[in-house]
Amino acid sequence: MTKDLYARHRSVLPDWLALYYEEPLEITHGEGRHVWDSAGNKYLDFFGGILTTMTAHALPEVTKAVSEQAGRIIHSSTLYLNRPMVELAERIARLSSIPDARVFFTTSGTEANDTALLLATAHRRSNTILAMRNSYHGRSFSSVGITGNRGWSPTSLSPLQTLYVHGGVRTRGPYAHLDDRDFIDACVADLVDLLGHTRPPAALIAEPVQGVGGFTSPPDGLYAAFREVLHERGILWIADEVQTGWGRTGEHFWGWQAHGRSGPPDIVTFAKGIGNGMSVGGVIARAEIMNCLDANSISTFGGTQVTMAAGLANLNHLLEHDLQGNARRVGGLLIERLRAVAAQVPHVREVRGRGLMIGIELTRPGTDEAAPEAASTVLEEARAGGLLVGKGGGHSTSVLRTAPPMSLTVAEAEEGAAILERALRSI
Repeated sequence: MTKDLYARHRSVLPDWLALYYEEPLEITHGEGRHVWDSAGNKYLDFFGGILTTMTAHALPEVTKAVSEQAGRIIHSSTLYLNRPMVELAERIARLSSIPDARVFFTTSGTEANDTALLLATAHRRSNTILAMRNSYHGRSFSSVGITGNRGWSPTSLSPLQTLYVHGGVRTRGPYAHLDDRDFIDACVADLVDLLGHTRPPAALIAEPVQGVGGFTSPPDGLYAAFREVLHERGILWIADEVQTGWGRTGEHFWGWQAHGRSGPPDIVTFAKGIGNGMSVGGVIARAEIMNCLDANSISTFGGTQVTMAAGLANLNHLLEHDLQGNARRVGGLLIERLRAVAAQVPHVREVRGRGLMIGIELTRPGTDEAAPEAASTVLEEARAGGLLVGKGGGHSTSVLRTAPPMSLTVAEAEEGAAILERALRSI
């Protein structure tokens, strides 16, 4: 049955629509931190639909909220007042730390980043954008144009002029040999020099932890130092929190808070986990920025009643059960366990991450050369052992990405680490 579905997939969907595994699997249902495929096999899910199932599969509170709202009305568009949308926007505005915040809902992280770019360029009257090397911001025409990861950027055409800044990757590149303080100083000097060679940019967009790029991040404080330079020149800071938001890093509710010395970003984008699988994204910005557009705009599907009901229920559950604290505690145990394993596996160059957002970079032993075949081997072996993980990386890197639902238990973390250990030793 799966082979038949795969053949049908190949005959009607684009060739560039990637599938994991030599024999792709069909996930039919899930519960908690586990999913099942169409053959009845059970897996511990360490990827959560690309960090989207943030709390748990089939979370009763979300299922109930969606069912009850669907029984009343599913959708009416933004042309009408929408109580769940207002209520979720109020909660998010308060949590954002952005003064006089306004919230606009979209259907995805791509659309959220696209909207942030529209706001920044309109507000600043500039089409120049600063972005980080190794970054990923979505698959729309504008977000592909600012993505600093060749593997996910299929065209050089863009409505924007993009300039790439150093700093998103701590352990590779020309500044990797420096200590954290000197690394930040070198990246800031590079930014200042770059700004001397270009017309005034609209904004810098940056992921606090680069997701698709392999869960890389700079030293804490880099973007605070950048913000001081940007603020002097009126340049906006957009924090792409599509993967880092809602406490996943454990240490902070937002990833930008590791760089918060100079205040919050001007714009924050979010998506993925807030809907726990429902299609929810959005933008938070100061009122003067959000309200700068001088033409009408709506969102047909952004902020629908049923997705907002899911977002509210999911956010309430996350806060009431301190899943940020759980990500910090269980994630800390998991990363130390994986580092102990990695010390005995020559292919592992680095285990890095924060909270329940952990990357395992694989290289050919004794070199810094990527080992994509090793990553594929581990992916397959982990599946055979009953564990689903992801892949990522950019610029000749190969990384296994682990990002379980944030309700992961200590026992499940240990189980997943044991499966990963066997898979890594099989390379």
